[in-house]
Amino acid sequence: MNLISREELKEKMDRGDDFKLVMTLGEFGYRAKHIPGSLNIYTPEQGREMLELDDEIVVYCSNEACVASISAYNILVHNGYTNVRRYAGGLLDWEDAGYPLEGEMVDEK
Repeated sequence: MNLISREELKEKMDRGDDFKLVMTLGEFGYRAKHIPGSLNIYTPEQGREMLELDDEIVVYCSNEACVASISAYNILVHNGYTNVRRYAGGLLDWEDAGYPLEGEMVDEK
């Protein structure tokens, strides 16, 4: 599995790199809290509609143990997507670093 670290993901976002950041949790999870700029894709059908085979894609979910991003990664790679990485730490790791989040359950400071 091709992984990306929190620091590398943050650097890609800060540079404005062209890639698709995909939260693999369901709609309620996405509405509650997600990394800014994320797409919410949680079914293979949505993935086919929103992603191109040669897109650079980073998938994530809630934390390292969350199977949603592992499953999404495997499904994408199995279906011919050539540039897929998994941000294993997910929302928990991102939030622990104090990086920005969006959503209905984000604490406004």
